Amino acid sequence: MQYLLLIYSEPATEAPAQSQIDAEMAEWFAYDEAIRKSGVYVDGNALEPTTTATTLRLKDGERVVTDGPFAETREVLGGYYLVDVPDLDTALDWAAKCPGSRYGSMEIRPITVFDQG
Repeated sequence: MQYLLLIYSEPATEAPAQSQIDAEMAEWFAYDEAIRKSGVYVDGNALEPTTTATTLRLKDGERVVTDGPFAETREVLGGYYLVDVPDLDTALDWAAKCPGSRYGSMEIRPITVFDQG
């Protein structure tokens, strides 16, 4: 079964020290290597900051495009991993190992597969 591990964190209010960035990135690179080597990795990406987001809504058939995320929230979506694992418990195990679980929160959602036949 495939699960999406959504990584949320609070946006930085000030630039961290380079040593902190280096330490955190080392954690991310180690996790990324481990999840890829495990065989459960399907896909994953980091997202650019919410300041680069664009939101689209249709109002009376017309596109309404606005800059920024769709809602004001305390935490923002920073990236994701898509994993193929036997069950939710295994997805939760991988989410718990993710550095994002220490800096924010992880949302684990099963992927819906539609029968198109």
